[in-house]
Amino acid sequence: MNKSTSIGFIGLGTMGLPIALNLVRAGTKLIVWNRSAERCGPLVELGAIAPPSPADVFERSETVILMLADEAATDAVLGRGLPDFTQRVAGRRIVTMGTMSPGYSLALADDVQMAGGRYIEAPVSGSRIPAETGQLIGMLAGESEDRIEVRSLLAPVCRQIFDCGSAPNALRMKLAVNVFLITMVTGLAEATYFARRHNLDLGCFEAILGAGPMASDVSRIKIAKAARRDFERQAGISDVLKNSRLIIKSARETSIASPQMDVCLMLYTQAEALGLGDKDMISVITAIENLTEAESRYDD
Repeated sequence: MNKSTSIGFIGLGTMGLPIALNLVRAGTKLIVWNRSAERCGPLVELGAIAPPSPADVFERSETVILMLADEAATDAVLGRGLPDFTQRVAGRRIVTMGTMSPGYSLALADDVQMAGGRYIEAPVSGSRIPAETGQLIGMLAGESEDRIEVRSLLAPVCRQIFDCGSAPNALRMKLAVNVFLITMVTGLAEATYFARRHNLDLGCFEAILGAGPMASDVSRIKIAKAARRDFERQAGISDVLKNSRLIIKSARETSIASPQMDVCLMLYTQAEALGLGDKDMISVITAIENLTEAESRYDD
């Protein structure tokens, strides 16, 4: 097996590309692959290598970071269930940064270890802008030695990194954080709509919230986007919907009630049905507007 000190990185989507760019700028030698090959261009310009297949990435790397959209994409890249799987993971450290079901991650960890590989969960909290500026919050789960190695590797992209013990506790932690994030941003969308429908000065509304104890980087960004109806994607509706489903699934598996997340699931499902899947999560305000219009028609 011809492995190098280079790091493999597969998955250059909304989050993956800025993370990979920050790693390269920090001096990490990356070997990258993405299903849409043109996404590799900015990295190649900075010195990364982009071979033609994911198999080449595994062959040339001892550590491979996966930032993929879902579990099916992860299985496909790893060749899970095929003879290729053992060849790709044996003797390698597999780092999964995507958000997936904790149950899936635990089973994948077992499969990787059975095939002679090492497995680390490394989900992050933050959207596109923190990814671009290296201000993500990282969560690690896996063997202690691997957490130390991956902590050093991800330092250029994370403001802070937290150890969460063994897999799948990093993903469980990520879902717990996302309960607060999703319900908070959904509440901001509803509050902004409430203020607009009462003809309040949205600039004053934004300033009051920004000056108060509930203010945060997220609240300031999302309030401004909601007030201006700026729906350019940072964290997309479809991604939030995926996270909502994972949270509720995990809650049901442990007999936990999820009343606020159940409402959020309904609203983000409606927003996606309105064609807003690729828009920022604050565009959920459109689903709230539609509910208002539906109730008004019913009252009439």
